[in-house]
Amino acid sequence: MLKRVHRKYLYSRLILSILVLFLLFSCGNDTNSAKDHLVFRYNEHKNIGSLDPAFAKDNADIWAINQLFNGLVQMDEHLNVQPCIAKNWTISEDALVYTFALRDDVKFHPHQLFGKDSTRYVTANDFEYSLFRLCDSKTASPGSWVVNNLWDIEAVNDSLKITLKSPDPSFIGKLTMKYCSVVPKEIVNYYKSDFRANPIGTGPFKFKRWEENLKLVFRKNQDYFETDQAGHKLPYLDAVAITFLPDKQSEFLQFAQGNIDFVSGLDASYKDEILTASGQLRDQYTSEVNMIRGPYLNTEYLAFFMDSKIPELQSKTLRRAINYGFDKEKMMTYLRNGIGIPAHGGFIPKGLPGYDESIGFTYQPEKAKQLVQEFKTASGISNPEITITTTSNYLSFCEYIQRELQKIGISVNVDVVPAATLKDAKANGKLDMFRASWVADYPDAENYLSLYSSKNFAPNGPNYTHFKNEQFDEWYQDAFTITNPKARENLYTKMDSLVMASTPVVPLFYDEVVRFTRKNVSGLGINPINLLDLKRVKKDK
Repeated sequence: MLKRVHRKYLYSRLILSILVLFLLFSCGNDTNSAKDHLVFRYNEHKNIGSLDPAFAKDNADIWAINQLFNGLVQMDEHLNVQPCIAKNWTISEDALVYTFALRDDVKFHPHQLFGKDSTRYVTANDFEYSLFRLCDSKTASPGSWVVNNLWDIEAVNDSLKITLKSPDPSFIGKLTMKYCSVVPKEIVNYYKSDFRANPIGTGPFKFKRWEENLKLVFRKNQDYFETDQAGHKLPYLDAVAITFLPDKQSEFLQFAQGNIDFVSGLDASYKDEILTASGQLRDQYTSEVNMIRGPYLNTEYLAFFMDSKIPELQSKTLRRAINYGFDKEKMMTYLRNGIGIPAHGGFIPKGLPGYDESIGFTYQPEKAKQLVQEFKTASGISNPEITITTTSNYLSFCEYIQRELQKIGISVNVDVVPAATLKDAKANGKLDMFRASWVADYPDAENYLSLYSSKNFAPNGPNYTHFKNEQFDEWYQDAFTITNPKARENLYTKMDSLVMASTPVVPLFYDEVVRFTRKNVSGLGINPINLLDLKRVKKDK
């Protein structure tokens, strides 16, 4: 049985898209059309929940927040940690004390609460406040885990001293996350929870206007502190305009008509329109569109809730059969036009230290059939049945898996729900099997393995499967104390192998970042965590 999205629902979405398009593109703009080359326009179909960096959990929020805020450090396109508001830093020999020397020329965006000059310079006290704010239960930040290992944060003149409870080789990478952005205490205290819609940061752009579900506008920060290699002030653009068309098909239509400057990702609604079966731009787009493609630290997967009472999902034998039971190479060719890497390794994606292509599952239909028969004999269940919960964007994947698993003797139902419903249900243990993805917040395999620590059981952490293994937990804690990169890499591989042997998940593919831009856009770049950085973007007339 397959539960499809109801036609009335699709029809209402289409009507809504048309109405929103009419409002957005027929009723004037926030910017002068003569200066359109100074405005970068993109669409966010998932909407934005908050512009407060303490809540920078989802990619949609992170993209917007990255234009408005800065932290101590930042990641370059090769995943190297670079200075930002911190000029440099030192680490003690015991790897517990980090001391950051701060720039003295970084200003907050203007606001009347700053008094006479409408702004002020960032100090070490601001970072002390911002990081402690993440720890505060009153803030209820989903990023509080980032600072769980902090023993003390102390502002010392123009420096910030951070002391850890125990060594953490990934700590400097974690500080690049938008959670760790600096915010001004007096502004946050004034707006309280409404700071989400009244953000004041230090970033290359400053907040201008937000009509929720309709449009979000940022303006150039004339006082931004970073420059390009030639010494020219960043950013180059005058403004960023974000729209909220609710589906990817409408978004692509606006891109094709030149109303927005780029689209990110590959959606089933337009993939065959713009790409050939081999993943190349079709001829009709090559003169107007550039495609940027590169590795993405994102693992797409199916997850089993290990506390499920359903016999099929309690059975390691049947979970292994599912892992062996469908051809991932074929899936990527036909459903992704070859964009993405079939996941034959573990949960750690290709490109991160710890990845090993030999520890996962390959397509072995006869072995899968044998395992299904073993399950039937042992359980007495003659017709094993499972239900995969997914969103409409991944319906085609789940239908493909449904057809393939039926060939090995497993009946599969596919339940399509809104993204918000799936997000809430998986966090609260209400789904027995679901499609999900995990995008790295920082470039360390520990980020992926954190999904299997028993201390991170959802809803208080990212362990949505409720996987628990004492050996894994012991190794996970050991990983924080190992400073030798090769030794830590080997341990990560052992941990990933242990997880795959227990089969709480079915890795589907390791994604690739794909961006389509208009020919007049330059400097957008690409990075393995798919962070949108607009400070070096230019648009030709």
